[in-house]
Amino acid sequence: MNVDLTVSLGSLKLKNPVLVASGTFGYGTEYAQLIDVSKLGGIITKTITSRPRPGNPAPRIWEVAGGMLNSIGLANVGVDAFIAEKLSALKDIGTTVIVNVAGSTVEEYWEVVDKLEPHSGFDAYEINVSCPNVKDEGMAFGSNARMTEKIVSGIRKRTSRPIIPKLTPNVTAIAEVARACENSGADALSMINTLVGMSVDVESRRPRLATVTGGYSGPSIKPVALAKLYEARQAVSLPLIGIGGISKTTDALEFIITGATAVEIGTANYVNPQITLEIISGLFKYCEKHSVAKVSDLIGTLQLD
Repeated sequence: MNVDLTVSLGSLKLKNPVLVASGTFGYGTEYAQLIDVSKLGGIITKTITSRPRPGNPAPRIWEVAGGMLNSIGLANVGVDAFIAEKLSALKDIGTTVIVNVAGSTVEEYWEVVDKLEPHSGFDAYEINVSCPNVKDEGMAFGSNARMTEKIVSGIRKRTSRPIIPKLTPNVTAIAEVARACENSGADALSMINTLVGMSVDVESRRPRLATVTGGYSGPSIKPVALAKLYEARQAVSLPLIGIGGISKTTDALEFIITGATAVEIGTANYVNPQITLEIISGLFKYCEKHSVAKVSDLIGTLQLD
């Protein structure tokens, strides 16, 4: 059976629904010796900011039951060095390239986009308004619908490329923020970023992370991520990208059936660099087994009666 794995995030066409999550795949080329990156639906770069960031002090990663805590702090080379040193290598990568963008002020988001806009080598923006491990205004942006709308609408005025805000789960009602993104011109939504978590060394009575709390990711957050995606699916008509605890084909299928057009694989890349390709193959086999001609036919097919 010839299964069509292509999906569309608005005007953005993907060869299959499997992307790699920002912060787990470097700038996009680091995994090239481990997997054929061109077989992915797309890559999302690590977050790019207006100026270089060294990140948070160590320790900033800690493994916990069912996942990991990270407090990397958006360490990156900054937009100027990204353009000069990293972007050209992405032009021949053979798949969709999405640049993740963040800022400490509204204007910084706009500054990064202004600098990237004249350049080729990438197809869309993922807007990180949600990272909980940066000790500045980042969390406030993603928790405030009006602030999120201001960021996204400003970016919309600056680009015709697709805009994909990445939402935080650390809010009371994610639907409100999702609607603000839709109203301000977003093309799709990434659902979700990490949960806030922490771990304590009982012998020293000190936190495991230098920043005390960090972003909790991994298999244990999947039920939360699914619920947030379901909530957003009821609130907006935008395409959704499911993220959170996806480590096997059935995980990806749960998100797609719940309403995700595509999925991002994050923490699982550290455990098994081949996991993305295995999930792509698994989606094909599932569709073949169930006589589904197009994987897109599975999107939002959750049965509630």
